[in-house]
Amino acid sequence: MMRKMKPSLLGLISTLVIGMSVGVLAARAQTPKASSAHAIQQPLYSDYKGVRLGMAAEEVRTKLGKPAMAADDQDFFILSQTETAQIAYDAAHKAKAISVDFLQGIGAPDYKAVVGPDIETRPDGSMHKIVFYESLGFWVSYNRSVAGVPTVSITIQKMFDR
Repeated sequence: MMRKMKPSLLGLISTLVIGMSVGVLAARAQTPKASSAHAIQQPLYSDYKGVRLGMAAEEVRTKLGKPAMAADDQDFFILSQTETAQIAYDAAHKAKAISVDFLQGIGAPDYKAVVGPDIETRPDGSMHKIVFYESLGFWVSYNRSVAGVPTVSITIQKMFDR
């Protein structure tokens, strides 16, 4: 059951979800390139605060606490005024995607610790990189936006069946 939220918090969540969606769509639009970074199958970043892909919803809630919004297919956690996490679940209620947003970049890990040293930096200062771990069945992306409320979004997601 969803809790009723204050309008200002709802606006913040909407902004974060839209930002996350844009990052995910950008990540899906990219095709993996053959490079040494993609050949390495030891991910730099594969969990968030102990939450891993495939973890049961109950285990996720044990690690992150009570979600601000909960549903069968996803949970939304407000961890601080600058950090939120959204966990998406599959039909078996196992984590299939983990997306974390850091407003103003506060508390975000350095991109090198998430996706390695090379990253696309645009002229406006925004950044993006996605790394595919095909043999492990997931990808990791790092996005830094600069428009509106600057946000760093990190997503770990299972690859879809092809």
